[in-house]
Amino acid sequence: MQLVATEMRAGNIIVYNGQLHRVLSVVHVTPGNWRGMVQCKLRNLRTGNQLEHRFRSEDRVEKASMDTHDMQYLYSDPSGHHFMNTETFEQLALTDEVLGDALGYMLPDTVITVDFYENRPVALELPNTVVLQVVETDPPMRGATAAGGPKPAKLETGVTVAVPQFIEAGTKVVVDTRTGEYVSRA
Repeated sequence: MQLVATEMRAGNIIVYNGQLHRVLSVVHVTPGNWRGMVQCKLRNLRTGNQLEHRFRSEDRVEKASMDTHDMQYLYSDPSGHHFMNTETFEQLALTDEVLGDALGYMLPDTVITVDFYENRPVALELPNTVVLQVVETDPPMRGATAAGGPKPAKLETGVTVAVPQFIEAGTKVVVDTRTGEYVSRA
C-alpha cells in the first residue's frame, strides 16, 4: 500500500531503504517560498536504530501491511520466551532480539500486541503502564520528605527504576513502559 508522505502518522510501519521502520513522529514543515516537507523520526525494527529523514510532500512511501495479534506471555526457557495467541491459542517462541527491553516489564499472563510482517514477528507493543513489586531498595532516609531525591529500586523482573524515598521493599508500584519511570504506588 502506497502512502503520500503527508498521510504518514506516528505509529505507522513503513518500508524505507528496503527495511521496516516505525514512524515515531511526523512534522509537516512549510518554510516560506519552498515546497512543503515532512520531517520524520524513524526507528529501524530490526536494529533498533533511530534516524531522521525529510520527505518531500509529494513523495510516496510504502506502508507495510502488518497483522497484529494479542499474545499472552507464558514463560521463558533456553529456547526462547513463549507466548500464546489469545484468539487461536497457538504458541510461539520469541527471541530476545524481537522483545528487546520489553521483557523487563512483563510477568507471566501479561498480554501484549505483536506485529507480524510476512508471518514473522517484528515488533511488539506493551501496555502503557504495568504494576510490579519492589524486591530490593534502600531504606527511606530519616527526615526525607516525598519531595526528596529519588532512590533506585530493583523490581521483580530485574529492572531498576528511580522511586521516591517512601517506597519500601514489597511495595507494588506502577511503571510507565514507554519511559521506564515510576508513576505511582499501586
